[in-house]
Amino acid sequence: MSSTSRRDVLRTLLGAPLLSHALASGWLAGCERGAPRTPVEGELLGPDLVAGHRLRDGIRVEALADAPVERLRLAILGGGPAGLSAAYRASHTLNHGVALFELEPVLGGTSRSDESAVTAYPWGAHYLPLPMRHNTDLLALLREMGSLDEDAATGTVTGNERMLVREPESRVFHQGYWERGLYPYAGASAEDLFELQRFQQRVDFYVRFRDSQGRRAFAIPCALATEDAEILALDRLSASAWLTREGFRSERLRWLVDYACRDDYGLRAEQASAWAMFFYWVARTEHPGEDTMELLTWPQGNSALVQHMASRAQRAGVSLRSSQMAVEVVPRHAEGEPPSVELAVLDTRSGELRRVVAERCIVAMPRFVANRVVRGLHDRDPEVAGRFTYGAWMVANLHVSERPASRGVGECWDNVIYDSPSLGYISATHQRGRDRGAGVLTHYWPLATEDAAEGRRQLFEADYAVWRDAVLSDLRRAHRGLPDVLTRLDVFRWGHAMIQPRVGMMESRARRSAALPFGAVHFAHSDLSGLAIFEEAFFHGVRAADEVLAALAPGA
Repeated sequence: MSSTSRRDVLRTLLGAPLLSHALASGWLAGCERGAPRTPVEGELLGPDLVAGHRLRDGIRVEALADAPVERLRLAILGGGPAGLSAAYRASHTLNHGVALFELEPVLGGTSRSDESAVTAYPWGAHYLPLPMRHNTDLLALLREMGSLDEDAATGTVTGNERMLVREPESRVFHQGYWERGLYPYAGASAEDLFELQRFQQRVDFYVRFRDSQGRRAFAIPCALATEDAEILALDRLSASAWLTREGFRSERLRWLVDYACRDDYGLRAEQASAWAMFFYWVARTEHPGEDTMELLTWPQGNSALVQHMASRAQRAGVSLRSSQMAVEVVPRHAEGEPPSVELAVLDTRSGELRRVVAERCIVAMPRFVANRVVRGLHDRDPEVAGRFTYGAWMVANLHVSERPASRGVGECWDNVIYDSPSLGYISATHQRGRDRGAGVLTHYWPLATEDAAEGRRQLFEADYAVWRDAVLSDLRRAHRGLPDVLTRLDVFRWGHAMIQPRVGMMESRARRSAALPFGAVHFAHSDLSGLAIFEEAFFHGVRAADEVLAALAPGA
């Protein structure tokens, strides 16, 4: 990449002011020569784009008509959190004839992880709020994992101390110093603090809200939330528009809201719906005036959850098959015959295509993939293609020999830089009490563009060297000595990382109908909720598995 184009791409990623600061600081002094000032080992990683593009461009399966057939009771397509949740749930009842097919060579989807000699670390989702009492299925999973402490006398459930994010939990870098928490209080005016209090009062109002059926305004899973028209009306305007309408002008509050929308949805406040904005706080707050629910985490992030479910399902007899891409799914229902599903599955290592016939199938893929492989699905749900958009993310793991020096509050689990295009980083060793010496810092960067396709273009237009320079330019504002302790920097590009709850998504008919079964095909994915969080993926995996178990039950 030429020095001119490198600078143009960096300007797009960083913004002109941050790029100018990086050039002035000297870190990008080698930009004109097309190379960084100090070599850094690392590589560019990501999902299997070659296989994915083969699916996009079409794979001929006509020759499979006379091929041998593998017969299953249940086929699960997709080995991310939703698919593994379905396998986990089904494995409690079905002990044979169940197979899960995953395109990637490893399971986990956006909850996958890796490990070095220092620590395990995530490549995606990295925490789980403690579920409230109504989320009984998820609590049961965490109980099975030994992640909960329960008081038999009072019925109180808390997170096990080993999994609860330990203090100090978070800090924000603002005006040259790290400050405790996520809101930058230092230098805040009386008006700033008044607006923060007024916003919290509105959050408390929705936390307190119950409809005539006792449902919360916002709940996890969101299927349990109210259908009240006044609450759903929040989905018709953006978070930013709602703040303006309600007279919120504080730059600090608007930054906090924008950060929250980028953190959970990969969207700016101008793009995310006001419903999604309130969901971020309200669905995780049990009582008015309280903080959000405590967070559970593991060094490898949410990979701990999917690994547990995969292990439990496999022990129960579920066949977990990686590097297996379903390229066609055909629901069958001949007169006088029970419904079934015929699949064409490609082994991406050998190139071999084979036939699978299942009594039932759970498609645990993003809907944009499901539309390509499930015959007739696009015609059933024509509005889905225009409504379901997916954000692009870059995740970098920085291996350091020592923690970079900080001005102000020392390293926390979550480390956020004010007014940055990124979300900052988490420390993979923090949860185990290792605050000094070698560590891994996981840096998250959503491409929060107005058009989702433009975000993917930016993600893939930047090569390894550009992303490395962008990450270091961003973090060196807070850690000038970072290059001196950096030993490796790897970059993972997620082109379709998360469904985006843009304005109108939550209330849309397309979202509400997308989870309905299609013959013997059932659906499970977080995008069916419009929210890319583990809890929603788990809910849909369990729901789809329960649908299948009911259909396969004797006499059904």
